[in-house]
Amino acid sequence: MNLELQNKNALVCGSTQGIGKATAIMLANEGMNVTLSARNKEKLQEVIAELPTSNNQEHSFLQADFSNPEQVQKAVQNHIEGKHGFHVLVNNTGGPKSGLIHKASTQEFSDAFQMHVVTNQLLTQAVIPFMKEEGFGRIINVISTSVKEPIPGLGVSNTIRNAVANWAKTLAGELAEFGITVNNVLPGFTDTARLDQIIKIKAKNANTSEEEMTQIMKNYVPAKRFAKPEETASAIAFLASGVASYITGINLPVDGGRTKSL
Repeated sequence: MNLELQNKNALVCGSTQGIGKATAIMLANEGMNVTLSARNKEKLQEVIAELPTSNNQEHSFLQADFSNPEQVQKAVQNHIEGKHGFHVLVNNTGGPKSGLIHKASTQEFSDAFQMHVVTNQLLTQAVIPFMKEEGFGRIINVISTSVKEPIPGLGVSNTIRNAVANWAKTLAGELAEFGITVNNVLPGFTDTARLDQIIKIKAKNANTSEEEMTQIMKNYVPAKRFAKPEETASAIAFLASGVASYITGINLPVDGGRTKSL
C-alpha cells in the first residue's frame, strides 16, 4: 500500500527512544522529511544518523524540554519560519510518574497538564496554518489505553491522558473541513524503558521478582506478549498517511487485545 507520504514533512516528538524513535524511522522509510524533537542533543544526533536519506530527504531536530511548553513552542516556530512547516505532527512524550491518585500532589497534576495538554496545544497551533495551506494535516497523539480503562497505580496519568483525548476529539471536529485529521493511538504494554520502570515498581509492591511480574503482565494480554515499538509505529504511520484521510477523532488501541471495552 502506498501511504502517500513521500516528500511530506513530519515532526515527531519524544523521538530518541521507544515508540517515538520507531515512528521517526518508519516515517523516514516512507520517504518523509523527519524533524525529531527531544531534550537530549546527543541522542537526537544519534537518531538522525539512523534515518534513511535515499530519496533526497532532509532530516533535522529540535532540542527542547517538554516540561517547558514555551521553549518547545519557540523552537518549533523558529524551525517553521526558517525551514518549513509540517504535514504531520506526532505528539508523544513520557507519561507522568506512577502512584496512587489520592496521594498525588496538585503540582504533579499541574506539571503533567503543562507537559501533555498545554504543549500539545502550542505545537498544534504552530503547525495548523501550514496544514491548512496544504489542505493536508495529520495530528496524532500517543497516549494510553487508560483513556478507555483507567490503569491502577497511574492516577495522574489516567487523568491527564483523558484530558488529551477529549482535547483531541474536540479538535478533530474543528479541523476536519480543512483536510486535517486528529487521532489518538493508545499503546498497551510496549517493550520500552517506561514499561521496564512500571514492571520494577509493580514487582517491588507485590514483593515478587521482575521476571515473575513480566510474565503476570504478559498473561493479561490475549496475545501473551508485549508489543514492539515498531508495531505501534505502524499504526501511527497509517493514520499519518494519505489513505487514512476519512479517519478522524478516534482512539486506536494497539494492545494485543488487552483492553476489554469497545
